[in-house]
Amino acid sequence: MNRSKLRENIFKLLYTAEFQEKEEMPQQMSLYFTYSDDNDEDEEVTVSEKDQTYMEEKYHHVTEHIPEIDEMLNRTSEGWKTTRMGKVDLAILRLAVYEMKFDEDVPVRCSHQSRPLSWQNASAETSLRPLSTVFLENWQEKKMRNKNQNVYTVGQVNSYIKNIFDQDYMLRRIYVSGEVSNCKYHPSGHIYFSLKDAEGTISCVMFAGSRRGLAFPMRDGDNVIVGGSISVYERDGKYQIYAKEITKEGAGLLYEKYLALKAELEEMGMFAPEYKQPIPAYVKKIGVVTAPTGAAVQDIKNIALRRNPFVQIILYPALVQGEGAADSIVEGIRRLDALNLDVLIVGRGGGSIEDLWAFNEEKVARAVFSCHTPVISAVGHETDTTIIDFVADLRAPTPSAAAELAVADVRAVLNTLENYKSRMNHAMANQTQRARSRLLQYETKWKYLGPENKIRDQRARHAELERRYTDAMEEKLKEARHRLALYIQAMKGLSPLDKLNQGYSYVEKEGKAITSVQDVKEGDLLEICVSDGKITARAEKTSAVSWMEQS
Repeated sequence: MNRSKLRENIFKLLYTAEFQEKEEMPQQMSLYFTYSDDNDEDEEVTVSEKDQTYMEEKYHHVTEHIPEIDEMLNRTSEGWKTTRMGKVDLAILRLAVYEMKFDEDVPVRCSHQSRPLSWQNASAETSLRPLSTVFLENWQEKKMRNKNQNVYTVGQVNSYIKNIFDQDYMLRRIYVSGEVSNCKYHPSGHIYFSLKDAEGTISCVMFAGSRRGLAFPMRDGDNVIVGGSISVYERDGKYQIYAKEITKEGAGLLYEKYLALKAELEEMGMFAPEYKQPIPAYVKKIGVVTAPTGAAVQDIKNIALRRNPFVQIILYPALVQGEGAADSIVEGIRRLDALNLDVLIVGRGGGSIEDLWAFNEEKVARAVFSCHTPVISAVGHETDTTIIDFVADLRAPTPSAAAELAVADVRAVLNTLENYKSRMNHAMANQTQRARSRLLQYETKWKYLGPENKIRDQRARHAELERRYTDAMEEKLKEARHRLALYIQAMKGLSPLDKLNQGYSYVEKEGKAITSVQDVKEGDLLEICVSDGKITARAEKTSAVSWMEQS
């Protein structure tokens, strides 16, 4: 079986694995090697043991490298990750990347057939194998609308050319000198211009995010050195320079030296934010390393004293330009650092890159980095950027701005204190009022819940109960007296003594009351009871009379 056929079968095994569990693949591979899908009918075919062993080994090697392969695909692809790719495309890509990166059996002569992938992230030392023929055929089959494999779309051609540009190591980082023409500053912040010389013209663009690499206002006619990369804009099929750095041609060598030192120090970690010291909010002593006769020291002095007349400024008169300037600045930083100051300002006024070069020296940067006192860099104008600006704890665009950043405005401080005082007094008044209200509440609550109040309430309650009990008792006695009077009156009506007092008498015979004439016989001895005594009499005659009839 030829190499192309072997690759095709390995691809089919990888594609099958996307739909099978890992434990099921040995059985699926056995079935695959037994029956060919190239026939219309399921016919048993014979695959040589050598080919079978080769395909199995390649399959297992590819699957072992799938995590690393997928990471490379996700890193290099734009807009498409392995989780979104079709299973056919993914199997093709995995096999192609494996052959390019890991398979030493792929012939070197295949490397010039096609490179449809961009390998920007691969190192220059890594020798990348090409995509296999089956990858190329499947890639072209999916992308081309015409069955003729020699016909491509415009987008495919532009993409292919862009990949060639992107894979060229020299074009990824290149410096081109020329004259600026057709320079246009777009409202978005991008700069579009052309770079020309006597032999030709090339389009350039500097995006807004790279404007930091332009330290001067660029105009038509400027002779500049543009650093960046050359690539193809696919939509227009036009190549151009994507500028990252632009310097005037006269300062090119110094600027390259500046960039090299900047990259070195940044790699060493001297620009890391974790090493930055905070600037004190209120300083008493300021150290200044600058020229004693320059405008910078006067600006720092005037602004600092205007903001705070009580601040102490200590000047180290240093050379800021020419031979020996770097050593002088380093010495000034070390001496002032030993004085236990609050903050240190290192800087000078504006100038060319040559004038400011002392502040780009490595020894100055290391002195600033090693300084225990917080350092504010104040070199040149706002557009000037030096090495110590990255190393210092704080960068000021100008010496005047450094003084403003270092020294707090005493008037603002006094106003702040006055505001704090007013807020404190207001807060204390509110707190006092709240405390008084709480005290009044506690006093009222104490009066209500105190023992004296409780005793007084109990006394009042007892007095009220006593009054109620007394009134109830009197009412009971009154009712009892009334009932007694009624009973007495009734008893009076029934009392025999009362009857006797009214002229009635009581007659008895031998101690028994006489209620009828039938109880008395002639000659019986009777006792008549009257109100004041008894009368003894003898009955001579009895006669029955009906008193009711007579009445």
